[in-house]
Amino acid sequence: MRTLFLDFHGTICHDPFWRSLDSVSFRQVQHSLFEANASFVDDWMRGKYTAEEINELVAKWTGLAFDHLWQAFVQDCESMHVDPEILAEIQSLQNRYRVVLITDNMDSFDRFTVPALGLDAVFDVIVNSFNEGVLKNDRDGITFTNQTKGKISKEDALVDDSTSCCKTFEDLGGTSFIVNDQNQTINHLKNLGA
Repeated sequence: MRTLFLDFHGTICHDPFWRSLDSVSFRQVQHSLFEANASFVDDWMRGKYTAEEINELVAKWTGLAFDHLWQAFVQDCESMHVDPEILAEIQSLQNRYRVVLITDNMDSFDRFTVPALGLDAVFDVIVNSFNEGVLKNDRDGITFTNQTKGKISKEDALVDDSTSCCKTFEDLGGTSFIVNDQNQTINHLKNLGA
């Protein structure tokens, strides 16, 4: 059976971590982690840090209280929004594709987001870089080929907001669809089901 790979952040969900903080605190967190210390983000997604350890670092870097950061972080992970139309389109494709959610993500994804949103009931497989120890582009896209017994065909598809991930997937032989917003994601899913 063909495999359809779908990315999470930037593809089916656009909500950031710590979005429930006040705007000044949110900007401090974004700058301290995603700009000034971006290498920690990749290491977190490769399983080298836990969410607690990252929140402790962010608390140290920003001077914000750990408990306040942690509460906002968990709450925001559990309340991420995926458009119901996207979920319906995914489910309609499951008779034609094995649908894999493949994400460069953190331990918090499995711990908080997946159970809160019931994503394990929507996707056939969920692949999180935190558990794999590699990002989607690492080692020539091994996380993709691990899901297809080593071979990607042009019948296999990836929907992702990352140009580099789409290129990696195409280099493996698959067909990719780059997206910038949820409407593009919905349109590509509808076209795949047509």
